[in-house]
Amino acid sequence: MYLKSLHLKRFRNYQDQQVEFSAPKTILVGDNAQGKSNLLEAVELLATLRSHRALRDRDLVLEGEPLGQVQAVLERNSVPVDLTLTLRSNGRRTVSLNGETLRRQLDFLGVLNAVQFSSLDLELVRGSPGERRNWLDLLLTQLEPVYAYILQQYNTVLRQRNALLKQGFPPAGSEHLPAERDSTQLAVWDAQLAAIGARVIRRRARVIERLAPLAQAWHQAISNQAEQLEIRYAPNVAAATDDPGLIQAAFLEKIQRRAVAEQQQKTTLVGPHRDEIEFIINQTPARQYGSQGQQRTLVLALKLAELKLIEAVIGEPPLLLLDDVLAELDLTRQNKLLETIQDHFQTLITTTHLGSFDAQWLKSSQILTVQSGQVQFG
Repeated sequence: MYLKSLHLKRFRNYQDQQVEFSAPKTILVGDNAQGKSNLLEAVELLATLRSHRALRDRDLVLEGEPLGQVQAVLERNSVPVDLTLTLRSNGRRTVSLNGETLRRQLDFLGVLNAVQFSSLDLELVRGSPGERRNWLDLLLTQLEPVYAYILQQYNTVLRQRNALLKQGFPPAGSEHLPAERDSTQLAVWDAQLAAIGARVIRRRARVIERLAPLAQAWHQAISNQAEQLEIRYAPNVAAATDDPGLIQAAFLEKIQRRAVAEQQQKTTLVGPHRDEIEFIINQTPARQYGSQGQQRTLVLALKLAELKLIEAVIGEPPLLLLDDVLAELDLTRQNKLLETIQDHFQTLITTTHLGSFDAQWLKSSQILTVQSGQVQFG
């Protein structure tokens, strides 16, 4: 796939900016806080409908404006595709494909595929389990767009169940709602949480199973065969099977065991919202004991594995978005990344200076200067 153009209207610090991409590699150069990362964020939004830099749409719309828009022309399987995402300060967004407004945002996902690698990703190893779950969920959304709907369903049921737990359980025979009816209501949410949670668990387990060997191979290559990487999916509900019925049974059994603790803490303690993804280097947990260099090698291996996995699943190389990451990598890791990219993956790179690139790379790249929300060509 090839991103031919990007048009930003009242998005972040851009009033109205059209960018045409004329080479497999585009280097966006400029000082910090000029809008380089905003361009990559716009592409990320088209790929995943999520931003790793903003939780609310109002933060994405140019200040003082009611709405902003990201438009793109993508060539996929040699066929041009028009994508439009309209963001509103009130939070109600719409998406359209080839000029047709889509009723379900789910149908927008999977059209443009991209792997984002920013300096923030270097915290993936040391950060909280939630960061690793978000990383895995974003990857799954691109490989299997229906996963976004499954995850949304799970989070809705989880919120409802937590709301019920927060109300507490009045003692039986009190003038309030009888405990029996309260427990019956909770059992309904238990069943739904287990059914949808099992679907989340199975998909997470399968994608780790496919990603791990790719990441292991890259990790060995980058570390010159000196280190062995192991990636383990550690689900909160463990079941030695891929059978959804047995996973649901294990889920419900664990809910029963944690019932008292849940009532005391007034929150759901069982389910994939408490999963962990473990990274082990030479049989040692990378989170606690990995050096900074080892952790950077690990994240680079993960990103290269993402590229290869998405390409294998969708049949086309995805876009690669490198946001101010080269400066964070030493020369060996930089070379491995740039060598892998070549002209195979269309790549958008942000940088504050061109010193990290050799002359051959610069010669084969489109170089754009970004200043105060404006892109200067040539």
